Amino acid sequence: MRSFIVRVIINGLALAIACWILTGLDISTQGNGTISTVLGYLFIGLIFGLVNALVKPIVSLLSLPITILTLGLFTVVINAAMLYLTSWISSYTTVHFTIDSFFWTAVFAAIIISAVSLVASFLPALDR
Repeated sequence: MRSFIVRVIINGLALAIACWILTGLDISTQGNGTISTVLGYLFIGLIFGLVNALVKPIVSLLSLPITILTLGLFTVVINAAMLYLTSWISSYTTVHFTIDSFFWTAVFAAIIISAVSLVASFLPALDR
C-alpha cells in the first residue's frame, strides 16, 4: 500500500512538472487554493497510475509487433495515448486534465513524465 501511495505522489509530481514545462497541459480544479491544486495533481496522478496499471499492459501487448519494429520507440506513443485516456477519464470528474489538440504536446509530456518517474524511482528513500 505504501508503494502505491508513493507511486501516486510521483505521478502527481511528474504531471506537475510536465504542466509547468509545457503550455499545452493544464490541470484545473474547482477550488482556488494551493491545497486544491495539490489534491488535483494527486487525483490526476491516481487516475494516470490506474490507467498505466490496467490499460497499458494490454495495449503494450497488442502493439508488440510495431514496438519491436520501431525498436521500442512506439512506447512513447503508447504513453502519450495513456495521457489522452487520462484526460478523457478526468473530463467526467471535477478535476480536469486537458491536453491541447497538438499530438506532440502529449508525446513531450510522456517523455517528461517518464524521465521524472525514472529519476524519482532511483531515490534511496523510496526503496523502503
